[in-house]
Amino acid sequence: MKRRALWSTALAVALALSGCGSAGSGSASGSRQNTLVVWDWKSGDEAAVGYIGEARADFAERHPEVTVEFVAQPFDQYYTLLGTAVRTGQGPDVMLFNGGGQLRERADDLLPLDDYVAQDLHRLAGWEAFSRDGTVYAAPVTLQGHPIYYNKALYEEAGLDPEDPATTWEEFLGDCRTIAEETPASCFALGNKEGYGIQFFLSALGSAVLPPQEYADWIAGNRDWTSPQVRRIFELWQEVDGAGLNNDGVNSTALFNDSLALFSSGSAAHIAGLMSDVGHWEEFGEFLGEDNVGVLRAPVLTQGAVPSLPYDGGIGYAVAKGAQNPDLAADLVRSLTSTRALAAFHADAGAIVADTTVDVSGGGPALATIVREIETGRPALHVALSARTLDLMGRLSQQLLSGSVGVDDALRQLADSDRAG
Repeated sequence: MKRRALWSTALAVALALSGCGSAGSGSASGSRQNTLVVWDWKSGDEAAVGYIGEARADFAERHPEVTVEFVAQPFDQYYTLLGTAVRTGQGPDVMLFNGGGQLRERADDLLPLDDYVAQDLHRLAGWEAFSRDGTVYAAPVTLQGHPIYYNKALYEEAGLDPEDPATTWEEFLGDCRTIAEETPASCFALGNKEGYGIQFFLSALGSAVLPPQEYADWIAGNRDWTSPQVRRIFELWQEVDGAGLNNDGVNSTALFNDSLALFSSGSAAHIAGLMSDVGHWEEFGEFLGEDNVGVLRAPVLTQGAVPSLPYDGGIGYAVAKGAQNPDLAADLVRSLTSTRALAAFHADAGAIVADTTVDVSGGGPALATIVREIETGRPALHVALSARTLDLMGRLSQQLLSGSVGVDDALRQLADSDRAG
């Protein structure tokens, strides 16, 4: 398997809180002959209608006798509902996952897909986020990453050169001070009501703090939570908010979609956003104008650090181990990751899809910058962590901002959770 497929053309959210339906609205896995049930949080989105339609058509060409039922669940309850359904034997045949810990912690309930997706390994990128111990458990639909977007119009209003953004943290702080003096905007738009903001912050800025070897060790699972550089990231989380660089009330601001709206409205100059199909270049461009959306490399804080775009497989479809007809279910996953379906997802939702053959060259300047950065990008720091550790980090991040926990205590708790996982 290729470790990181490179995009040959000028090239979620996985966390989008949209969808409808409820846990009881789908069939139990294998409960009806010639029926496959799919759970996700995307199929209810208007922007995904074309994508789902193309996937259905691709599958129907090979299996016209099979009925496919999509059950769109609310994302904020998705994994709880899914866990309950699987435990009670009422789970779907095919299910959507975020890449990383959420999938890896449920791999025992999933069908290994290596034999089914062998033909797709070189066409699709992002497999690492959907694998555990070298085995593939889901096929990637999108690539997900955390570019730092900036508002070029605000830079111009503040008298800054929008084509020459800061490359060091000290320069960046100077630009933030200028923006505060010359415009009504905050430096950053940030929402941490759900505890997700720290994940974006860690991954968007981490490569500017951790030296390359320490970054690689983190991704490989050799994480040193006592490292001065790791400590610096969490100190920075406090310092940025304490210095008033964020919008007011970060812990009471929802990441989706309140903080995204702050950036889109011009109320903040920067945001650690997404690159899949929400909170991304196209969505921001609709409000700010595509020529006003820039992508900034993380400003360097540590000598020797090499800033890079953090990205992995974003969302992907898996097959339940208990699916009555695993061959059919796996073939549906292949339709959901087919070129025709993913080309529609890019066209309609602006998703940076996992299919390296889809031409995304017409997406504008911000996307063009992201495409260039993908070629040297590295996995996101937070995706390497377990779901349990990410949940803990979310709670601790809120406490760090409120002052009810210190950095050293937070790092000790995170280290214990990481070792236990």
